[in-house]
Amino acid sequence: MDHLQAMRMFVRVAQLGSFTKAAEQMQSPRPTVSNAIQYLETHLRVRLLQRTTRRVALTAEGAAYHARCMQVLADIDDAESLFADASAGPRGAVRVDLPERIALHTVIPALPDFFARYPDIRIVLSVTDRMVDLIDDGIDCALRIGMPRDQSLVARRVGEFEQLHCASPRYLERHGVPRSLDELADHVAVGFFSNRTGRDLDWEFDEDGELRTLSMRSAVSVNSAHAYLGCCLAGLGLIQSPRASLEPLLASGELVEVLQTWKAPPLPASIVFPQGRHLAPRVRIVIDWIAELLGAAYAQTSQAAQQVI
Repeated sequence: MDHLQAMRMFVRVAQLGSFTKAAEQMQSPRPTVSNAIQYLETHLRVRLLQRTTRRVALTAEGAAYHARCMQVLADIDDAESLFADASAGPRGAVRVDLPERIALHTVIPALPDFFARYPDIRIVLSVTDRMVDLIDDGIDCALRIGMPRDQSLVARRVGEFEQLHCASPRYLERHGVPRSLDELADHVAVGFFSNRTGRDLDWEFDEDGELRTLSMRSAVSVNSAHAYLGCCLAGLGLIQSPRASLEPLLASGELVEVLQTWKAPPLPASIVFPQGRHLAPRVRIVIDWIAELLGAAYAQTSQAAQQVI
């Protein structure tokens, strides 16, 4: 059996959770797909999939092998794209990971225009506020908010997001309006915890050019931008968040800005991708498009967005 084809069938079964759906999408008989998985399991001497009457799920070994298959197959597709007919234009799938609010409010509404320009590129979009592992999850590129810390990734700065502090009128009626950083000791915030450490992120302030951090008390902590904002609207605490996502709510009076004289440092936004990998033309196109899109959507886009990788 063709080993690479077996790997492609395994990846499709894992993605769809079904032998039947994978066979339909790959236009192959179902027994051929089953035989491919059996071939791989025999070759590797491990069980890759757990099969029940209702679903198909990856085993621990299957999950590890799936991640490597995604990387190997992506590298093969990238290599073959180097010799494709240039007149045919870029084609193939690009796996992108984006923060939830940016995906929903900025990128997804612009996708119809993107597909009109590049009809043969397919976007596989992961929308999460979790810090995914690009290699293990087979992601081509991701948008990161904050200073990039992973030295194994190349980071292209695409902008900066101004931050501000706000609360709902309901919260301010109950707890009062904080006038200084010292008064924050009498207030609570909505916590936003790191999936990596499990700890709530500290608040940051620019105090006379020096970075000052402050650990806030919280009654509830979340790891989703939508949940973070929802808790604030419910009156559960103060938040420190990018202005762009808050402006409609500030204009409507659903949120109120506080601590205007105490500025938080802007959050850098970067597109990251694995180091040492050939950047396929379709991936480069998507990166350039996201950089251009964010530059148009947010006023505080840095000059680095114009740099060419």
